[in-house]
Amino acid sequence: MDSQNASYQAGQAKAQTEEKASNMMDKACCAGQAAKETVKEGGSQMQDKATSAMDSVKEATGMNK
Repeated sequence: MDSQNASYQAGQAKAQTEEKASNMMDKACCAGQAAKETVKEGGSQMQDKATSAMDSVKEATGMNK
């Protein structure tokens, strides 16, 4: 009986470890996706600011006419 109990306990431990690993991978994936979106938003904001600055320069130099 001890052998069966030990085998059962080992199976339980393995299942718990696999579940924890899966959860950690999901969290890492979500963190990576959030970072990607943050960088993308930052890039869009920088592009908008550069366009605005360029328009301001054109307006100030009279090139916008």
